Amino acid sequence: MHTTVHLLAADAPAQMLPARELMAFTLASHIILVPMGVALPLITLVMHYRGLRRNDATALLLARRWSAVMAVQFAIGVVTGTVLSFEFGLLWPGLMGRWGDVFGVGFGVEAWAFFLEAVLIAIYLYGWRRLGPRTHFLLGLPLPATALLGAFGILAANSWMNTPQGFSLDSEGNPVDVDVWKAIFTPMFGPQYWHFVVAMLVTAGYVVAGVYAVGWLRGRRDRYHRLGFTVPFTIAAVATPVQFMLGDSIARQVFHKQPVKFAAMEIVWDTDSHVPEYLFGRLHPDGSISGGIKVPQLDSILAGFHPDTVVTGLTSVPESDRPNATQATIAHWAFDIMVLIGSALVLLALWYGLIWLRHRRLPRSKWFYLGAACAGAASLVAVECGWITTEVGRQPWIVYQNMRVAEAVTSTRSTTLWIMFGLVILVYLFIFGSFLAILMKMRDRWRLADKEAGGPPVEAPESVTPYGPRPPVPAGDARSSQDGGSTGSGGGGT
Repeated sequence: MHTTVHLLAADAPAQMLPARELMAFTLASHIILVPMGVALPLITLVMHYRGLRRNDATALLLARRWSAVMAVQFAIGVVTGTVLSFEFGLLWPGLMGRWGDVFGVGFGVEAWAFFLEAVLIAIYLYGWRRLGPRTHFLLGLPLPATALLGAFGILAANSWMNTPQGFSLDSEGNPVDVDVWKAIFTPMFGPQYWHFVVAMLVTAGYVVAGVYAVGWLRGRRDRYHRLGFTVPFTIAAVATPVQFMLGDSIARQVFHKQPVKFAAMEIVWDTDSHVPEYLFGRLHPDGSISGGIKVPQLDSILAGFHPDTVVTGLTSVPESDRPNATQATIAHWAFDIMVLIGSALVLLALWYGLIWLRHRRLPRSKWFYLGAACAGAASLVAVECGWITTEVGRQPWIVYQNMRVAEAVTSTRSTTLWIMFGLVILVYLFIFGSFLAILMKMRDRWRLADKEAGGPPVEAPESVTPYGPRPPVPAGDARSSQDGGSTGSGGGGT
């Protein structure tokens, strides 16, 4: 650990390490919430549509409860997202001061999308029992679009940092003649955007389905849990092979557009053909690799479909312009873990698909549901690894080939930044602890409501509908609703 910190901080301002650690922590924390923010509205509306189309009270109840989880998650995301917005200006004033006019439009788009999504979530949540079914559903339809618009803004900014364009430099090195459209639609924007969006859909689907997979393993196999598992898992399973192909495509785009980052991802030291693929392994400063599994020629084949493909190595640029050995190893491990998880999810999706096509039923194997229960957490790990690959692989540049991280960092004393880092950790522990406590409270409230509404939990959900008049409140009961109303939800009934 000491060696890693030393290598990351070598020849850098003292404040760069705490600034990086703080930014990494807040980004890693925020991104846990992003899949649900981007994809849960779509998954909820699919369940809502099913409920309306088939007059299915169970589907409507699930959609209502998911919408409440969506609202709570969005509220937490507002806090963590706001912290990140402030950190861009506080920790990296050099970046925002020089380049904000070029790529800042992406943050503006994201801010507007965030505002619209907040309004639409409030309307959608309020609409249960207060609006007609058709009107309520139609008012929810813009939600996925606003979520995608928010992702559009953030990915536009990040892809610009990876492949900057849409400007000229004056004699002092400042950007002029900004072309906003070129700054938004950079060479990496399309691959990054669709890879990210489908990743969010896959992750949210597996996270939601995983809740009901745990319920199945605990013996809750009523229709409520079967439906709660089937819809999100099917969406994720369909998207998984698509995501695998998009991942392969974006890796090849990195090979062409950011060859040094690709060299870090694959720990390629010297430019050559017939380059082997290393599964894990560690790169050393002298270019040697220890550990891992070496597959001859595979890296060249994956990059260009032929062993004669020349792969650019890290030594193709000066040492000061490339990730160091530790950073390359971090990016390589993150990339390999992401690919490994993606491959496992493809196998899980194929298992599910084959059972469904052959028998028109859900799998019955305990091992399948164990895999499904783990798939959500594994997907979140893959998302984290994707961002690590993107950001660490670009080092030492914060704006690729235009500004180094050391040039952008704040001049605030490192001691102050470490204190700030400690305070942020404490605040985030409280925030996420409160988030989990709320979800557990909502889950318990749902279970109690189900029992009171219809007896055994197996039968209760089918007897409750989120449209029509509220059931009468028993005398002395302080709760305003027994079915987990607009202020109650959580946990998927497990």
